[in-house]
Amino acid sequence: MSDNLRDILETGEVEASAPCRIDMGGTLDISTFYYPLRHLTPCTFNIAMAMRTRVRLHPYTEGRIKVSSTGVETAEFAIDQAPFDHPLGLMFAIGAYYRAEGVHIEIESASPPRSALGGSSVAAVALIGAFSVVFDKMGIYRHLYRREIAILAHALEESVLGIPCGLQDQLAAAYGGVNAWQWHGRVKEGVFEKEEVVKKNHHSRLEEHLLLAYCGVDHDSTDTNSRWIRQFVSGRFRNHWKEIIQCTQRFIDAMAERNYTEAATEMNRETDLRREMTPDVLDDAGAALVEAARENGCGGRFTGAGGGGCLWAIGETQKIAALRDQWQEILGRYPDGRLLDIHIDSDGLKLPIL
Repeated sequence: MSDNLRDILETGEVEASAPCRIDMGGTLDISTFYYPLRHLTPCTFNIAMAMRTRVRLHPYTEGRIKVSSTGVETAEFAIDQAPFDHPLGLMFAIGAYYRAEGVHIEIESASPPRSALGGSSVAAVALIGAFSVVFDKMGIYRHLYRREIAILAHALEESVLGIPCGLQDQLAAAYGGVNAWQWHGRVKEGVFEKEEVVKKNHHSRLEEHLLLAYCGVDHDSTDTNSRWIRQFVSGRFRNHWKEIIQCTQRFIDAMAERNYTEAATEMNRETDLRREMTPDVLDDAGAALVEAARENGCGGRFTGAGGGGCLWAIGETQKIAALRDQWQEILGRYPDGRLLDIHIDSDGLKLPIL
């Protein structure tokens, strides 16, 4: 198998890429929440950002798998000895799933490392997409559809981390665009359903109503999500989650109607509910950015599970323009803080052509 794989890789570069995301209503895409709350029709919302994670496959030493990624020390192992609890463990787990030996996986991300934009999940989608095309070419496994790639990436991530994980990051990476995800929790049918909220021809207009900032502080989604899960399982804050569902539903409706003032109101309420459950979901930088957003009549929220990383804002164009200057001033207090370019990605996963 490795010889055939290397033969294909030696014929030319194999590259796949996928976009990161900003989001609203996250955590409700975790089965711990959407199964018992299914009667309330839980949903999440995300916008794919054109900051792509690119995965390139190169031929390497037979029997070995090597992974290089921005901001992480390069590592290589024998295919059967690759550790899944390594910082690059998810990539090694995907390699093990495909028995991809004799390969060097190179990962390059346009988003800041550990920025709460879904980076590891995006890389997993891109890597599975690349392997799916290559192994289909080899005649070993059929090519997977976007939905299947997202589900496999999520399943492998959940198995490696050993805790319940959400699926919306993988879906945003696979499909791109501006979408709501309805979490039905059905048994015979898919547990989720995609709903396009803003069509492609309106993406450029929506961009004028958004801001995205990196506060310069790494985040760890595992810790915050684990606390939310423990609280929920123990019976705490159940009413908070019911209201978060309602906020997200109203937010989606407002976005569909291009009512950015109402969207900002729902975003701010959802953020308040999260802070009541986990006060440190916003660090000092995040709290300052959110407060500035509110003072300017905009909505402000962390991405992912917060606790560092990125924050985004939504509002009417004039209010967003005024907020931009304030956010730049706040971010100037932090060494790596900066505004990030806002460009919506409408393509999702891009696969190699062999």
